[in-house]
Amino acid sequence: MNQDKGPERWANDLSILLTQAYGPNRFPVDVSKLARDYSQQVFPEEPITRVRPRGFEGFEGALTPKPDGSGEWGIGYADSLRSKGRVNFTIAHEFGHYLLHRKKYPNGFQCRPEDMVWWDSEYNRVEAEANRFAAGLLMPLNDFRTQIPANEKADLDMLGGCAERYEVSLTAAILRWLTYTQKRAILVVSREGFILWARSSEPAFKSGAFIKVAGLPPREIPAASPVAGSPGAVGIAELKELSRGTWLDEPVVEHSLISERYDLSISLLTLQASAPAAGIGDEVTDDLVDILARPMFSR
Repeated sequence: MNQDKGPERWANDLSILLTQAYGPNRFPVDVSKLARDYSQQVFPEEPITRVRPRGFEGFEGALTPKPDGSGEWGIGYADSLRSKGRVNFTIAHEFGHYLLHRKKYPNGFQCRPEDMVWWDSEYNRVEAEANRFAAGLLMPLNDFRTQIPANEKADLDMLGGCAERYEVSLTAAILRWLTYTQKRAILVVSREGFILWARSSEPAFKSGAFIKVAGLPPREIPAASPVAGSPGAVGIAELKELSRGTWLDEPVVEHSLISERYDLSISLLTLQASAPAAGIGDEVTDDLVDILARPMFSR
């Protein structure tokens, strides 16, 4: 078995096996069972023999070798995780480390919450590969595209349906959609009125629509945002049209979710089909060097 395969190839090969075994409507993936069964059949000298919750502090998931030198591996996830979607993605992420990285990192991994959301290699190549594997295994693009075609607009209700289908978090489902959509869209995750991170779809980023957070002072959510204007509210807010200058130098439609469980807010910003042309006298704050220096899709 070729252990030099990339994350997408590993995910695709396993998806083919699952479809052959269970048919096309095989979701969600029982990733815990898959990790144990597949590793024991294909890598019997170093199988995954346990997948269980652990009392982790400061990290959400871990891939660890059994200390007795037997060659066995274990996957752990924080017992504080209450969302089945987050548990599934964490297990799949660690399974990705097992398939892709265990030879190079024989002591295993301890993965923090932020390791689960960055899917680009500029942040951390190893964690990004584990995330891309997890996304491909749990949410294959050929099936996701049948739920929401690439040329179709999406809102949080539609993406929430995908999250339920694949039993992943809403954030993971949105990030997966952003990897292939032809629409200009941005995901913004915030806490207590300040942006934690944001991610643009490729069409949005290429048109200059992104929200930069890394390396800058804390940035507040705009006052006109439903997130900022609904203190104490929980749940999905109505779609709201926001004028130019609120989030970006163009109008956006915002669909927001405030989560009481995780003390986080999610804002999905959808933009018009193409970026507005810059007018004479419009201020340009970023040059080509600035743009090329940014990690792809992490603003």
